[in-house]
Amino acid sequence: MSDRKTRKNLKRQTKVLLLLAGVLVLLLLAGTLFFTIPVDWRTDAVIITEPARIYSSAPVLNQDTTLGSQTKPYVTTDTESLDQLKIEMVAVQGGTFSMGSDEKSDFPRYFDDGPVHQVTLSDFYIGKFEVTQALWKAVMGSNPSSFKGDNLPVENVSWKDVNLFILKLNSMTGKQYRLPTESEWEFAAGGGISSKHFKFSGSNTADNVAWFDQNSGNKTHPVGSKTANELGIHDMSGNVWEWCSDWYRKYFENAQTNPKGPSSGYDRIRRGGAWNFDAYRVRVTFRDLENADIGSSTCGFRLACDIK
Repeated sequence: MSDRKTRKNLKRQTKVLLLLAGVLVLLLLAGTLFFTIPVDWRTDAVIITEPARIYSSAPVLNQDTTLGSQTKPYVTTDTESLDQLKIEMVAVQGGTFSMGSDEKSDFPRYFDDGPVHQVTLSDFYIGKFEVTQALWKAVMGSNPSSFKGDNLPVENVSWKDVNLFILKLNSMTGKQYRLPTESEWEFAAGGGISSKHFKFSGSNTADNVAWFDQNSGNKTHPVGSKTANELGIHDMSGNVWEWCSDWYRKYFENAQTNPKGPSSGYDRIRRGGAWNFDAYRVRVTFRDLENADIGSSTCGFRLACDIK
């Protein structure tokens, strides 16, 4: 009888020990995952898992405050960090413009392109070109793009990827680059205060200024290879969609000054159309949205920064 009780006790103890061992293994696995996931699920904040590169001094910038298409390149000369790559920015003089489209235009208005409303903007800089793969590689050390080429626009980058790039670029240059707001993007694409009110960025004929489904050959093309708009800015129609800083929301009729978009939302704004989209979607006023975690071969970005 005592042997039977002993065996039962041993079995019970064995089960307890196995259970405790299983719990310990699960805790170890959970701990490993917690410390290796690159996004903090508690705050949805991007975690940098590699040490930042340190530079002995900030780069010297050649900045000309002349506004419009005559501006000189806003160029970094930090050869250690950017390998002599130029970041050319066009100074855009602020003003008041009519944002959005109305139903009287030659193209029917898309459901969220209106109503037309007045927006007033301060002066700002915006990239003369879309960010290239060469610049992305110089900052990030890798190239996620589907179509490879140093002078092609970088693509396959999510909104969150882009903001990590900008964080690193600012650390390397000592500048305060950012994404343009949606209103800054449309104002610059439309030619700013020099606007001739073209449908596309710089022309009423898409083929003159844009790479889109009718002329792209199903691929991206080197930045700046199409005619610039009134401000000397290239590729704001077609080639790749461009991320803006704003969360998406519908337009309102009330006038706004330097709008930043809503403080929260579900998707981020992107503008400009892309190589595989039709002419309707490469119009200056066309709006699109995408999840901030998603990148694709149709979407890239350009830089902006404040004029101080």
